[in-house]
Amino acid sequence: MRHRKLQRFLRAVAWILGVLLFLVLALFTRMDRTHYGQMDYYKNTLAAIDSIPLNSSESDVWLAGWSKVNTTPNNPVNLVGYKPRGAYTFVQDSSFIRSLAVSNGEKSVVFLSYELMIIHPVLHNRIKEAIAREKIPLDFIYMTATHTHSGMGGYMPGLAGKLAFGGYDEKVMQLLEDNTLLSIKSAIHQMDTVNLNYRVSPTENLVANRLVAEDPVDPLVRQLVFTKKTGEKGMFLTYAAHSTTQNSKFRGLSGDYPHYLMDHFEKNGFDFSLFAAGAVGSHKPLAEGNSPDHVEAYSRKLFDQINENESKLILEEDARLSFASFPLFLRKPHYRIAQNIRLRPYIFNALFGDTNAHFDLMQLGNILLVSSSGEISGIFMQEWEKYASEHGLQLIITCFNGGYIGYITPDKYYDTSHYEVRDMNWFGPYNGAYFDEILQKFIKKASK
Repeated sequence: MRHRKLQRFLRAVAWILGVLLFLVLALFTRMDRTHYGQMDYYKNTLAAIDSIPLNSSESDVWLAGWSKVNTTPNNPVNLVGYKPRGAYTFVQDSSFIRSLAVSNGEKSVVFLSYELMIIHPVLHNRIKEAIAREKIPLDFIYMTATHTHSGMGGYMPGLAGKLAFGGYDEKVMQLLEDNTLLSIKSAIHQMDTVNLNYRVSPTENLVANRLVAEDPVDPLVRQLVFTKKTGEKGMFLTYAAHSTTQNSKFRGLSGDYPHYLMDHFEKNGFDFSLFAAGAVGSHKPLAEGNSPDHVEAYSRKLFDQINENESKLILEEDARLSFASFPLFLRKPHYRIAQNIRLRPYIFNALFGDTNAHFDLMQLGNILLVSSSGEISGIFMQEWEKYASEHGLQLIITCFNGGYIGYITPDKYYDTSHYEVRDMNWFGPYNGAYFDEILQKFIKKASK
């Protein structure tokens, strides 16, 4: 009897261990540390960069028009950013969609900025399909976001979206679609001849490296200034500090510091401003606190420093307009649970769905804008900007172009325990060197 009980017990233990082993093997696998240069995805990306031409046209005139549309929902929806907080309980800041239409008389493009944390691929595709369906006369769409961590959700389907990112709400999607079309049409309707100028403003003690405090940061505000003959002025600007000045437990709808920064410009000499998150990876804002008053005070300091430290306007007389989208091929996802253990790719794909990895390039004369699906670290910017200058270009990097692949950081950080590289570097290792090579190729391509 005791022998049979022991046998049954051992069979039960063996069965349990077998199930556990099966689950471990089914859910987890080891890291793939094959160098990117030996991988097919690397070769495919380089082949695409070499083979896809920039769609270019030349003229002797710039035209621009702009519009912003209030897209705050009538009823509260879930917030996105930090940890799940549920629906906002009040509106601290109205949420806007901003459109900047630019043309040289031959080709027309639009810059779209949303006061959202990211542009999800589903939203990206829906907007592009709506623009095509409406037959709006545009040759290219350049999307970005302010990356506020206190903005509305409702545009992220799938399991991960439902659990952590505000879920999916068809009413929100329709609102975003309708107001995007309204904003674009209004911007195009208001187009007029403009002067286009580029300007850089350094800042001090407003942004810090949140990975390694002593490592480089990108402290520059980069601006495109469009001035109509009527004197009306519109601005496109980027900055690399994360939009995380608002308290992580804050329950109000807020655009964080970019919302107030745009408001300051529009109350002080500009008729329109559009903020795009720059190379925000690894970069945090140095605000004195995280209350709404502190958020506004931070934006005021940033605004004041921009005006105090702004460089001379560089007039861009060459009305050469170029653009293209390039696919970004990646290794299978590496969502790590330990230094050398990751979830199997099919688990990641089931959670997050299509990442729509790509780059958008826009060139206005000698100004090259690159929009990334990766949250690029500002640590790269000093070297990239120097390289661009050597090739006769001014460089602007933005993120959140309708794809999302996590953080892109220097490879020396990859095996540290930092959140950005352990939890959010989804397609490493070696993505730092990979992106560095890609950006240099883009700069060379645009300079020809």
